[in-house]
Amino acid sequence: MVGVTLMWSIAGVVTRHLEHAQKFEVTFWRSFFTMLCLLVLLPLFKGRGVFRRMRHGGAVMWLSGLCWSGMMTFFMVALMLTTVANVLVTMALTPLLTALAARIFIGHRIPLRTWLAIVVAGAGIAYMYASQLGQGVSLAGTLVALCVPVAGAANWTITQHAHAQGHDVDLVPAVLIGAALSALVTLPLAWPFQASIHDLWLLSGLGLVQLAIPCVLVVVCARVLKAPEVALLGLLEVIFGILLAWVGAGEVPGHDVFVGGALVIGALVANELVAWRGRA
Repeated sequence: MVGVTLMWSIAGVVTRHLEHAQKFEVTFWRSFFTMLCLLVLLPLFKGRGVFRRMRHGGAVMWLSGLCWSGMMTFFMVALMLTTVANVLVTMALTPLLTALAARIFIGHRIPLRTWLAIVVAGAGIAYMYASQLGQGVSLAGTLVALCVPVAGAANWTITQHAHAQGHDVDLVPAVLIGAALSALVTLPLAWPFQASIHDLWLLSGLGLVQLAIPCVLVVVCARVLKAPEVALLGLLEVIFGILLAWVGAGEVPGHDVFVGGALVIGALVANELVAWRGRA
């Protein structure tokens, strides 16, 4: 799982070394290469009948795929509009927004610790955004980044509701659907292509190493690790991603990101640790 988070975290530093590809083209190629890689990996991982089973996945699988498409698209566009740290800290809100969505739409009870975590994390994000606004920084990228945890919360709420109804969604095929939809939607916006061969090598690497392989591995990890363990280890993506962009691309996070990010990550860690101890 630590290896998975390290692979997830390379997107920011890799995009900083692109030569000519622009935001929608970057999104298209990453989604396209992810789709190609999953078309090869899925039969190896799930057997040759996986595509036949996908046809009977029902509306829930396609809704999950639509959410994955939104997450992929918004994530890459946000990376091209703002700093890696801004995007990753904002994405860390996914578990808390999921708890809120599950409370509103399917009636899940939210414990007091999670309410407190939502308030503290919300304050951290508000501080980060307000500081940037005061410095005259454009909030377009951070607002796009906020769409990633919203789409993620919708995805997990849909799959939780389906599970409660006795229908489990196979997440890896849903990622394949999401990659295909993301590539299809961004293709007209990406044309005419400007990416160099150097860019295509980097983006194909993102498709394989940053998304396709870890998506398969995290399913394996989830069979062995408990949900709080997966959630806590998943937060390493934020730490790894910011460090890689700092060391590998000279993108130094500002004071507002340190303060806001500490509040968000601290709230998430405290929430998961209390939940873990309670279950123990």
